[in-house]
Amino acid sequence: MTENISDKSVDADASLIPAATVLIVRDTQAGLEVFMVVRHHQIDFASGALVFPGGKIDKPDFDPALRGHCVGAEGLDDNELAYRLGSIREAYEECGILLAREKGADSFVSAARLQEIAGWRDRFNNREATMLAFAEAESLEFAVDALGHFAHWVTPDMMKKRFDTHFYLARAPEDHIGAHDGSESVDSVWITPAQALKDADAGTRTIIFPTRMNIEKLANSANVDAALASCGGVVTVKPFIEHDGDNRFLRIQANAGYGDPREDITGGM
Repeated sequence: MTENISDKSVDADASLIPAATVLIVRDTQAGLEVFMVVRHHQIDFASGALVFPGGKIDKPDFDPALRGHCVGAEGLDDNELAYRLGSIREAYEECGILLAREKGADSFVSAARLQEIAGWRDRFNNREATMLAFAEAESLEFAVDALGHFAHWVTPDMMKKRFDTHFYLARAPEDHIGAHDGSESVDSVWITPAQALKDADAGTRTIIFPTRMNIEKLANSANVDAALASCGGVVTVKPFIEHDGDNRFLRIQANAGYGDPREDITGGM
C-alpha cells in the first residue's frame, strides 16, 4: 500500500526538522532481531541512547534526479521519496548496511561489492557525498520498494528541538553484517525486542520513549515477514502531557496502535 506523507501531516510548523529512521530486521534462531546503535554521548539528541539508525533528511535527498535511481518510486510523492532515501542513506552512514541494488539487478549489493565501495561511507559521514553522486558513480538503484512504512512520530510542542520522523522497516541483506560508524554511534548490536526491553527495564540500556514504543510494536511480530506485513495504515503520533495532581505523564493517542502508554515524566523528560 502506497502512502503519501503529505497527506499525513498534522503540523505545518516550519521549525519541525524532517528525519527518518529504519528498523533493519532479520530472522535468527533466537527470533526476530533488529539492528540498533548507541548514540555518542556528545550528540545533541538522544545522547547515549540505544536507537535505530537514522537522522535528518538532507536537502540533496530531495533531488528529483534521484527518481531515476530508485526501484519502487512510482506513486510516491517527492516528500515520501526523500524520507525513504534519507533512511537508506542514514542506515548506510551509521551501520554500513546498504539497501541498494546494482542497476538492473534483483538482489541487494553483495558484501564483496559493499567492501569495494566502502570509501563512500566516510564521504557521507563527512558530508562530502550525495545520494545522486553515489548512484551515478557506482551504477546503483536504491531499494525504496524494500521499505515498509512502520510509524510516524512528531516531537511534542514543548520540546526545544522538534522532529517530524518517519520510521521504516526493511529486511536486512543476508550478507551485510552491520557495524556502527564510531562517530555518531559508538556501539551497535543485533537484539531481539524482548531483550532490548528487558535491558531498558533493568537500567543497563537507555531507550527513549518513541524508540521503546516502536520496539514494543515490533515485538508483536514473530518474524520479518510478519513485521513487514504489519506496515501501513500508520497513524501519526504526537505525544502530549497529562497532569494528574503534582505528577506529569507522557501520553499518546489511543488509536495509534501502541496500546495506552502512560510514562511518568514528573522528574523531567
